[in-house]
Amino acid sequence: MSTRKADSATSLSLTSAAARVRKNGIEFRTVTPIAEWTELTVELRDPEDGSEIQAKGVVVDCQGDRHQGYLVSMVFMDVAPLVQARLNLLAYSNLA
Repeated sequence: MSTRKADSATSLSLTSAAARVRKNGIEFRTVTPIAEWTELTVELRDPEDGSEIQAKGVVVDCQGDRHQGYLVSMVFMDVAPLVQARLNLLAYSNLA
């Protein structure tokens, strides 16, 4: 199996309350399925100060059905150290 870079990466905007932030990625629910290996750019809004964190990643799993929705798992790629530090705070906070 190989991966290829999409011509235009899909962009999503989420609050950290709408996603489970993990050390290396996130999980979130959606009403439409997203194919594995799809590149995404995600903007997460921190509920404490309202700031945005932008990270690129790839979908590694999408489980569910059209009746109950889909749970998407995404792994981050090439995260800057400052962004990684902020993601770690979200992942290990009481909000995760």
